[in-house]
Amino acid sequence: MDLNEFWQTALTDIELQISRPNFITWLKNSQLVDKKDGMALVSLPNNFAKNWVQNKYHKIILGTLRNLDDATKNVEYIVQTSGGVEVLKTKSNKKAVMSDTSGQQAFPEMKIDPETNLNPRYTINSFVVGKSNELAYAAATSIIKSVGNKYNPLFIYGGVGVGKTHLMQSIGNEIKSVYQNRLRIKYISSEKFTNEVIWGIKNKRMETVKDKYRLIDVLIVDDIQFIGGKERTEEEFFHTFNALYEDNKQIILSSDKPPRFIPTLHERLKSRFEGGMVVDIGYPDYELKVAVLRNKLSDKGVILKDDIINTIATRVSKNLRIMDGILNRVLFYQHAKNQEITHKIAEQIIDEVIQEPSRNISPNEVVKAVAEAFDVSSTDLVSRSRKKELVLARQVAMYLLRDLLAMSYPFIGERLGKRDHTTAMYAHQKISNDINRNTSLMQKIISIKDTVSK
Repeated sequence: MDLNEFWQTALTDIELQISRPNFITWLKNSQLVDKKDGMALVSLPNNFAKNWVQNKYHKIILGTLRNLDDATKNVEYIVQTSGGVEVLKTKSNKKAVMSDTSGQQAFPEMKIDPETNLNPRYTINSFVVGKSNELAYAAATSIIKSVGNKYNPLFIYGGVGVGKTHLMQSIGNEIKSVYQNRLRIKYISSEKFTNEVIWGIKNKRMETVKDKYRLIDVLIVDDIQFIGGKERTEEEFFHTFNALYEDNKQIILSSDKPPRFIPTLHERLKSRFEGGMVVDIGYPDYELKVAVLRNKLSDKGVILKDDIINTIATRVSKNLRIMDGILNRVLFYQHAKNQEITHKIAEQIIDEVIQEPSRNISPNEVVKAVAEAFDVSSTDLVSRSRKKELVLARQVAMYLLRDLLAMSYPFIGERLGKRDHTTAMYAHQKISNDINRNTSLMQKIISIKDTVSK
């Protein structure tokens, strides 16, 4: 397993241990650039990210790497810039890296195109099509044939790990190839756009930011929902969107939900996003998961027994990214131990990654546990009362029914007082955001989870 595969396996585990927004903000663009003599060297895009990750997530990263390879003794962090690797002092006061060459030359594992931010490993040919994503795929191929003139904007939504990023980057890479670099393409996360707006304001250089994005032919923005509630960022993106759209430039966006259900997003942006083609990528069925696994094995030139493939596809309910991480871990184990993976070993690896509850949990148990934790009755929890203490408890119940049992929003709304599914969607989003900044709420939810899992 090469450095990139090893790091992607580690990131799959790390993502399960921190919040999704924090993972995207701080670790999505990280790379493992070296691993030898018990030391892993991780690069980050800027010094602020380096310091933050080193102070906040070092224990999680080190623990995850040790679980994958017990020879790992320490992790050091460096900054990887477009001009090369900065020489930085580590905690042990030793130089981590001394290099005057560009990052692309020094570390071949870093394959991100610095001009487009696209990863060339994401291609249309490697995107496996099934019932859950065929409409999104059809829209993508239509855009490639007629950039800016069909399905503009293209808004792709779906849950975590269903393939949104793969498809979006595939569109960018295919356009780059078909049009032989004649079109200017830029793939960014909404966090990156927000950070550039903040930089522009702080340094009185907003014109530089405007020029950068309004001269692009194909703008691809991942996780656009995170600009919601950031007033200045929304304002700038609104004007950038309009400038590109009026000039027939292609805009491609992704989110975890359709525009109308992003509660913090301004109405005028929702309207713009819904003016093109809105498509969803659903959770993959068994056949698609097996096809994805076989495709990845073929790319790696590795053989895995059918029963192991079937076990992975069956056990992973919906997240292709987690499934990819499990596959990488299985192959890493097979390579490290130099022995064929048995069904028992595969099950152990899967259990370590997905950490499923040891028994089935019913919706009634979740509702009861929430009611007890908030000192209210289960009857009050499903009533139409809008008392403040009941509203929060009800939102937590909705969040847990979705988070623990993957219940549909319509079912959750019906179960908790015959409410509309949009109420359940809002509750899940609100609690997801609140637990990242409210420690007491987070602890209460962890306590409830422990109660129902026993």
